[in-house]
Order: sequence, then structure tokens, then C-alpha cells
Amino acid sequence: MSFSPIGILGGTFDPIHHGHLRIAQEALEQCNLAQVRFIPCGTPPHRAAPRTSAKQRLEMVLLALHGHPDFVVDAREVARTDPCYTVDTLTALRAEFGPQKPLCLILGGDAFLQLHTWHEWKRLFALAHIVVLQRAGGLPLGNAMNNADAMLKAEYRARLAPGAGVLHEAPSGAIFVADMPALEISATDIRRRCAERKSIRYLLPDAVTHFIHTHQLYLTC
Repeated sequence: MSFSPIGILGGTFDPIHHGHLRIAQEALEQCNLAQVRFIPCGTPPHRAAPRTSAKQRLEMVLLALHGHPDFVVDAREVARTDPCYTVDTLTALRAEFGPQKPLCLILGGDAFLQLHTWHEWKRLFALAHIVVLQRAGGLPLGNAMNNADAMLKAEYRARLAPGAGVLHEAPSGAIFVADMPALEISATDIRRRCAERKSIRYLLPDAVTHFIHTHQLYLTC
């Protein structure tokens, strides 16, 4: 039996930009997903606190996704003050969607290579597939895995799927690698440009740019 998977894209989105949106679009099309759920993180456990409040970051995501019927905002983490672990969020989503619905956690290549440092990371495979977007022109993920953590390397070799069809045939457990056009856009660079009073136009949706300027966000590094 085949089911249309739900894509899960988490992040601080501080701010959300065209790179995030393109990752979601590539995963949507290459994996034939039913939708992509954007989940802004409230309190990230693996990095410094975001520069803006969870409410502001949620508002920027809502503005960025307006008018895209296949992109959905999921605000479940925003109200939390304790660290937001992906394994907990996926556990809650699995309870909501049931045991048969395929879920696909969408990650960039750099994030996937650090997966072994995540809280209870091996449980992720019991809850979802993992879709890794590798950037065109960069080191292919297969080559990058040569220097990866041994346990992560073993999981990669055992779970690597030859095609996206596998994501529709089981609820979880596979790793699928998709291609991502090279877009050199980062939230760090956007924040730096704001602090230096440089233009951020064309790096993120106009509505998000307007929100940043209206609320005078990221004016200091």
C-alpha cells in the first residue's frame, strides 16, 4: 500500500529565506510529498538562542508561506520554553498521523553529517524517513560520508534508498538523497547585511523583508 508522505522542515528561521523555501520545494517535487510542514523552533538545543523572539520568527514564516497551498506552518514548538528536540516533535507527529503515514524529515547535507550528535538520534529512523538535500557543486554526500561518524555511516549504508518511491511504501526508516540547486543564502549573512545597513532584497520574500525593516530587526551583529 502506498501513501503520500508528509515533509517536515524544522529550523530557527532567523529569518526564513529563499534557501529554506527552495529546499522545501525541491523535496516536495522530487519526493512527491503531500505537503511540507515548516516547524519554527522555540528553544533550539544545539545552538545559541535566536536573535528574534519565537513569535517574530513564526510571523515571518507565516508571511513567507502565504499563498503556497503545499506549505503549512506548524507552531507546536513556538510556545515551548524547554529545549525542542526533533525526536519529541516527530513522536507527537507520529501520534497524530498514525503508524502508517510516511513522514519525511528534511535536512541539508551539513545537518545530516551532524545527526549523530542529536538527542536520541537513532530513534528518528523509527519515526520518519530522512530526506537529505545535497547542494549542486558541493561534495556529494556519499563522499562526505567517508569521514563521518562510524555509527552514522553504518546507518547511512544500511538505509540508503535507491529512489523516492521507497518513501511512499513504508512509514519510516529510509534515507533518500535529493539534489538541491546551489543557493548561497544564509540567515547569518542576512543578519550581517541588516547590521551593516546593506540591502537584503531578493534573498528572502518581500513580505519578510518588509517585516524586518518595519520591526527594525537584526540592527546589531
